[in-house]
Amino acid sequence: MAKRKDENTRLVYSSDQGRMCPECSKPLRQCTCRKPTAAPAGDGVIRLSRQTRGRKGKGVTLITGVPLAGEQLKYLAKKLKQKCGSGGTVKEDVIEIQGDHRDTLMVELKKEGWNVKKAGG
Repeated sequence: MAKRKDENTRLVYSSDQGRMCPECSKPLRQCTCRKPTAAPAGDGVIRLSRQTRGRKGKGVTLITGVPLAGEQLKYLAKKLKQKCGSGGTVKEDVIEIQGDHRDTLMVELKKEGWNVKKAGG
């Protein structure tokens, strides 16, 4: 049984509208099938921990439990990285700052009005 051509094809990019959503075939800006990410639910405590696992002995400070999502979380990470003078990233709602900056970060996050704890050893 031969398949129709329109069942096997989908529009990926349009020079008029840019990238297209693969599910709803609308421009990504007007996509209705992708929901905005919500802030992760937690216990209201931001935890600071240090980790070296999987980084060839280089330590990073992990910030978990931040009640922000998306661009707000990235903005906070940028602000904290600038305060510490080091690099970092946001992965799966966890902010990673290169180096051991738990004391500096604790002061900064408390200034923001959040409940902060050191976690781990």
